[in-house]
Amino acid sequence: MTVIHPVVMCGGSGTRLWPRSRKSQPKPFLPLVGESTLFEATLDRCADGDRFAPPVIVTGAGHRAHVETQSGAHSGTRVIVEPEAKNTAAAIALAAARLDPDAIMLVLPSDHHIADVPAFRAAAHTAANLAREGWLVAFGITPTEPETGFGYILRGAPLEGGFAVERFVEKPDLATAKGFLADGRYSWNGGIFVYRAGTFLDELARHRPALADAVREAVAKGREDGAAFHPDPAAFARIEGESVDYAVMEETDRAAMVPVAMGWSDIGNWQALRDAREGDAAGNRVRGNVELVDCRNVLAETDGPRISVIGLEDIAIVVDGNEVLVTTMAGAQKVGKLGGATNQ
Repeated sequence: MTVIHPVVMCGGSGTRLWPRSRKSQPKPFLPLVGESTLFEATLDRCADGDRFAPPVIVTGAGHRAHVETQSGAHSGTRVIVEPEAKNTAAAIALAAARLDPDAIMLVLPSDHHIADVPAFRAAAHTAANLAREGWLVAFGITPTEPETGFGYILRGAPLEGGFAVERFVEKPDLATAKGFLADGRYSWNGGIFVYRAGTFLDELARHRPALADAVREAVAKGREDGAAFHPDPAAFARIEGESVDYAVMEETDRAAMVPVAMGWSDIGNWQALRDAREGDAAGNRVRGNVELVDCRNVLAETDGPRISVIGLEDIAIVVDGNEVLVTTMAGAQKVGKLGGATNQ
């Protein structure tokens, strides 16, 4: 069985789940679903020494303390500390350049929730087999609704355990998303990828040579600091930040996808968090000192003051310290635009 190297990307400003999530402690490092933080749960999903190598975590200096504290239970963890944020293509390239070229990488965002861990692991190993054959593999997450906030993947010709990618699709409008679900060939692109490290670097050099050169130099001139590695800041500063989707996946002719239904959520806003938690018979989810009367599908949580709600549905009420958020679920996508969210 191929041993897979988890590469966990930790970053973000945490604005979409304000006020619980802040720049100083964004959502990966919070226990939002269950007792573990999302970051801890990500590491735990790969805590099988027969199948997975110790993780490589790519993060910024601002989150290093959180990463080192919460990864302490996983021996052999390595951390790459980015000098500055340059988006996912550069972050993945740093990890690839620090691994053996034949290593199979499983690229994971640190802030996703996955309910069905066995399905996740099975998909990872199916994807690893394709990656060994030179494919750059995306998890194609089975859509459960016509979501307009995600990109989509259109499957093409069948492969062993998966499909070639016919094309990646930008976030659609609602009518288009409904058509994707009716078509049946479209999956959500959740930002989970499996690559052979050398193949990824070759494709990056082919399509974004300047980025690949800068990463190569940043690693060559970088320095060790215990279990942490610091790329050279001057070389890294030359990188023009770009997502891995644009820089590699939409450019390569070796893109593949493995379909998977695994109870996935990116916990991208308060509605997504509500839906990821277990609710009562009326669909309400509460934490802390909360009383609801005649409410449906309400998320209410507080770290102190009592919340009392009567006769409302599809809203979120969040109290965190001296900050209070009240939003409809329809408005949850706009939370990151609030002044309080962007200034903390």
